[in-house]
Amino acid sequence: MTRSDAAPDPATAHAWTTLGGDPALLGNVAYRAVSGGLPARLPVAELARATVGVCSLAAAELGARRSGGAVPEVRVDEGAVATAFVSERHLRIDGRRPTNFAPLSGFWRAADGWVRTHANYPHHRARLLAALGLSGDSGPDELAAALAGRPARAIQETVYAGGGLAVAVAEPGESEIPLGELPLVESRWIGEGAPRPLPEAALPASGVRVLDLTRVIAGPVATRTLALLGADVLRVDSPGLPEDPDAHADTGFGKRSAALDLGAPEGGRTLEALLADADVVVTGYRPGALDRFGLAPDALLERHPGLIVAQLCAWGWSGPWAGRRGFDSLVQAATGIAAIEAKAEADADADGHPGVLPAQALDHGTGYLLAAGVLRGLTGRQEVGGGRHLRLSLAGTASWLLRGIAPVPRGGGPAYDPAPWLAETVSGLGTLRYACSPIAFPDGSVDGPLDWARPPGRLGVDAPRWL
Repeated sequence: MTRSDAAPDPATAHAWTTLGGDPALLGNVAYRAVSGGLPARLPVAELARATVGVCSLAAAELGARRSGGAVPEVRVDEGAVATAFVSERHLRIDGRRPTNFAPLSGFWRAADGWVRTHANYPHHRARLLAALGLSGDSGPDELAAALAGRPARAIQETVYAGGGLAVAVAEPGESEIPLGELPLVESRWIGEGAPRPLPEAALPASGVRVLDLTRVIAGPVATRTLALLGADVLRVDSPGLPEDPDAHADTGFGKRSAALDLGAPEGGRTLEALLADADVVVTGYRPGALDRFGLAPDALLERHPGLIVAQLCAWGWSGPWAGRRGFDSLVQAATGIAAIEAKAEADADADGHPGVLPAQALDHGTGYLLAAGVLRGLTGRQEVGGGRHLRLSLAGTASWLLRGIAPVPRGGGPAYDPAPWLAETVSGLGTLRYACSPIAFPDGSVDGPLDWARPPGRLGVDAPRWL
């Protein structure tokens, strides 16, 4: 175990201070080591435990501020972290294993390298095929043949112009985007106001209302974590934008889910009523995509001072790629991570087939960082008032993984076993086997891993109102 009286873990220290945390509290985080969790060439295990560590510390800090006591020590189990970072792979719905990637999502040979496509959603699949001049019923063989004779970057730009998703796989040390210019976290206070203290409660985020306008993994992981910590999380989706029901089954724990057409007058009025009583708004769309609904951060905080507005996107908040759609797998490919993680020739992969991280670590890591930023924002609002605007990106987390985390010598600890960190519950979606949360609570404060108050329900069935 990494002891709290030892030197702070460097990755944890960097993330915590980037979030504006007091360095003196770093001694309150300790880690229980395991052997073999999240193996990779890049320091994925270090990133994963650090993001969960700072989120656990931020939760402990907020709870202590609410109660008036000292910030307690938290001990993060690396086995729980490794299990949670692949929660979508551990999920079972009535024994069924969900499919995490569709047949047309993956790596494909191009004329001069490799490309990575993402076609999990029906509209992305249709746009990919249309952009390449293929029929809507084309399969993997037809896609492979269409890509094999084209240059990788030409494929990238052609598919992007058609509204689809494909990126050229960058070589190690190269990147399609300027990684050196991407911060891990951007944070600013907006406005002034009296402190807004939260009363003492059993859980750090009890009584906090979180409007969740996120999709897929990173944002829902953040809001799933806030729900675990006691927040009333209401996820709102457009009735015309499909979501993968299996993804929601993994990340919908603790939340309610409503459908709301923000472009309709009634939907806009309902949204504004929700905002009037919200504490936190979390968005996971491209820069500017929600501005037309009155959700631009400055405008939002002008109407509702004291909000915590937390945003995430794929490619960063400025630059030529900022407005592009993106997913963890695409960011891995475009930043050189996929090339670094390529399998060795000894694994019969001498053709240079790109590799992947052992988890969607950019998604999960960014999610825990975002939750930590929200918790720290609530602590700050408790003490000094005002609102806070946070921005993170998958590419910013990728930059940190590639450039900002030094591998830590790993040894000792029991062999990694996910079994202790898996649970089962009955839900309206069926019987779910799922990964427990890795967020650590002070020893003795809860009996075993903290669990969510409710399982996920069906998308869009709840009323758009606060409890």
